[in-house]
Amino acid sequence: MGSPRSRRRLHGRRAVVVSAASTVVFLGALVALFFLAPGSAQVRRTFFNIPDARVALIGDPQHGIFSVGLSFLFNIEMFLIGEVLILVLAMVIAVIRQLQGPVLFPLRLLAIAYADFFRGVPLILVIYAIGFGVPALSLAGVSTQPTVVYGMAALVLSYSAYVSEVYRAGIESVHPSQVAAARSLGLSHWQSMRFVVIPQALRRVVPPLLNDFISLQKDTALVAVLGIIEANRAAGIQSSTDFNYTGYTVAAVLFLVITIPMARFTDYLIARDRRRRQATLGH
Repeated sequence: MGSPRSRRRLHGRRAVVVSAASTVVFLGALVALFFLAPGSAQVRRTFFNIPDARVALIGDPQHGIFSVGLSFLFNIEMFLIGEVLILVLAMVIAVIRQLQGPVLFPLRLLAIAYADFFRGVPLILVIYAIGFGVPALSLAGVSTQPTVVYGMAALVLSYSAYVSEVYRAGIESVHPSQVAAARSLGLSHWQSMRFVVIPQALRRVVPPLLNDFISLQKDTALVAVLGIIEANRAAGIQSSTDFNYTGYTVAAVLFLVITIPMARFTDYLIARDRRRRQATLGH
């Protein structure tokens, strides 16, 4: 019969085989359905044209077609810069909401209003308002800024509201006894937050933070409405030139190359945190 451990291992292998087989069958059925559809040839010419994909990826300067691949590097640049700014601004907002005392109530109210406003307004409207509204004010030293600055500002303002709530949830998940222990050692409220609460909160909110940044990487494409040449805009220029949408397919694949590894890394962190918590409870 074998030991219980060997039986569990055998059962696990069978489950993996059955799962893999069912996945292959399902994907095979989808592929067959696609190729057998009456309009399959037209869709393949429109969205999966290999020569057009090559042109979209490397560009064609003679015909005014921008490289989707090079333009995607701009998306990555916006994502990396925005991520750093969002982490800092969101932490400031989350900490302000944890401040104590009636004197600081206006600051807390302002932080709450900020989070509620930018979480409630769609990101595309924020981009329009900042990208077209701020330059229209004709403020000295502001209207001359590059358009990308307005797009980055809209992304940072909007996502900071979401990330601040993630931070706040992590801070409030730390047991009050931790703060009480820190205060009993003579630490001030700010020192308790800095050295005791925030380090524990950050470890707990890494997975949801990564989920937000996966969304941020995709939403960098929205700044194209301001005329910025990033991957989505470059694909649109290519499609309007040769009346083919393969450039959008290339852009989608490039985004997947970044977002899928981030999603799997997030799942790994969630699973590791779950195992650590179970081990702690077991002891």
